[in-house]
Amino acid sequence: MQGSEILSKSNEIKSWIIEKRRKIHRRPELMYEEFETSKLVQDTLKELEIPFQKDIAITGVVGILGNGNGPCIALRADMDALPIHEETDVEFKSEIDGKMHACGHDCHTAMLLGAARILKENEEYIEGTVKLIFQPAEEGGAGGKMMRDEGVLMNPDVQKIFGLHVAGQLPTGMMASREGTLLASAGSLKILVKGNGGHAAAPHNTIDPVITASKIVVELQSIISRELNPLESGVISVTMMNGGDAWNVIPSTMELQGTIRSLTLEGLINLQKRVKELSESVAIANRCEAEVTFPGHDYPPTINDAGCWELGKSVGKEILGSDKVIDMPPIMGGEDFAYYTQKVPGCFAFLGVSNPEIDAIYDVHHPMFKVDEDALPLGSAIHVNCALKSLEDLSKQKSIN
Repeated sequence: MQGSEILSKSNEIKSWIIEKRRKIHRRPELMYEEFETSKLVQDTLKELEIPFQKDIAITGVVGILGNGNGPCIALRADMDALPIHEETDVEFKSEIDGKMHACGHDCHTAMLLGAARILKENEEYIEGTVKLIFQPAEEGGAGGKMMRDEGVLMNPDVQKIFGLHVAGQLPTGMMASREGTLLASAGSLKILVKGNGGHAAAPHNTIDPVITASKIVVELQSIISRELNPLESGVISVTMMNGGDAWNVIPSTMELQGTIRSLTLEGLINLQKRVKELSESVAIANRCEAEVTFPGHDYPPTINDAGCWELGKSVGKEILGSDKVIDMPPIMGGEDFAYYTQKVPGCFAFLGVSNPEIDAIYDVHHPMFKVDEDALPLGSAIHVNCALKSLEDLSKQKSIN
């Protein structure tokens, strides 16, 4: 199948893809709670007569396509939403207060379902196996690691894996990625500063954790500005400060939370070490105690295989046009797609969904995040083209060897 034919087939089912996306968007579910979304995926695969495995990593689903006589590749989409209250004016906005598909995972799932339909209708072209991985808990739950550890890359063994993520700052019809490190290694931080509270009118009788916590926040930035090579990338962002219950009482504790990021896992571990050392030292200097932890998962960096990105560029240009696929610099966002590419070669890319004409101008993780749905059939077509071309390339390599 040529790219133009795949794009035509995808545009023919555009309304079907959009309907799936909107249904998921109305009912957002947080990590490892994606039971309704998982059922929608399962029901759709049943309707398409695509065999699948369910209840992987609690809510994950893996569909299987092809004749099994050849190589195996995987396409991945994530399903979970974020704890954000939606503020858009779309008619299909979230029906659940405090939950929103603000990172576009509803789009990812719908695009992969669209690809599943096209691939099933043209299964005679699949020489090998295509796994469709619908994954829970990308947003902090390391669902990719759990899916991987529960064997989704095996039986048959996946040789290459591909993923698409919508991008709110990239115009609709554009695709971007790069060879090598694309996304950062990321983890969370938590610092509990313990002092001795008391009346705010008598600070001399207290040991003030608010002042100490404030100093820690400022001093942490010196790690980035004065300890990292200026040509290296690193982020330490304190995003939450909690403490106190009354305007005239100095509290006994202050809690800080935030994130640490580096383009290497080794860099992340080094930043964690320095955050702990500096926080404890500042606390001691101010007669306080700092309890520093790094809860959750330390995500590895997302690293694209050179050959997979070359293939991704090629198939993307066939769908979008030769001037619509670009190389981009690495960014400090994190992605648990990285857990797959720790084991097999792969490529993760961004698909533009920005369109000022419909006020789709906000980036992901924003309560006003909107998507230009014209991008959805493009994503499905890219998935299909990528699956067929990667299987074809793997078969050629095997015959040459």
